[in-house]
Amino acid sequence: MNEHPQTPVGAPSPAPNPTPVTPAVNPPVDTNSTPEPPKTHRLQGALSTIGILLLAPLIAVLLTAYVFQSYQVDGPSMQQTLHNNDRLIVWKLPRTWSKITGHQYVPKRGDIIILNESGLSNYGDLQDSKQLVKRVIGLPGDHVVIKDNVITIYNKVHPNGFQPDKELAYGKNGAIPPTNNNVDVTLSSTQLFVCGDNRSDSLDSRIFGPIETKQVIGKLIARIYPLSDVKSF
Repeated sequence: MNEHPQTPVGAPSPAPNPTPVTPAVNPPVDTNSTPEPPKTHRLQGALSTIGILLLAPLIAVLLTAYVFQSYQVDGPSMQQTLHNNDRLIVWKLPRTWSKITGHQYVPKRGDIIILNESGLSNYGDLQDSKQLVKRVIGLPGDHVVIKDNVITIYNKVHPNGFQPDKELAYGKNGAIPPTNNNVDVTLSSTQLFVCGDNRSDSLDSRIFGPIETKQVIGKLIARIYPLSDVKSF
């Protein structure tokens, strides 16, 4: 008797063993490389860079003309507050805004301002027109009197008068010397009275008279040079 079983005739043959399949291996990817941008993107990037380079000088000019500007002191008229060759930053935005809105820009009493003045050759200056740095002493409507080397301001708030060189912060501790010249003037609604802090050596409103508010360029906000005397105002 055959001990080995036989496969019945007509029965299906056993399925062959499946052939193992190995997944396809992707080629190695360099994760450090950056895909090259399309040419249109590169062109846009180049145009943006060129645009920034062209706009930068224009923005600098606009900022200087309308927002802030650097000035250098020339002369002794503001000693001991400012000295010759001091480098200043002047804030011009309030004056610019007043031009845009049509309103008058009036700085505060005691502010140091930069102003345009002409006709200086009539008073012995070598240049007829200059930009000057001075301190605001009288405001529109003030009655300004200089007598016996003292400035006195009369107005609605101070009908009996007050002395800004002694009572305001800039003049505390006798920082401002006696003021020569006799003056008695009432300012109009658009006028300011300005003086240099070095009263014995300053060409200012005591000589050329009140200035118009439209002559103001801006207000001093900082001294940035020399570095040992950096100060905000």
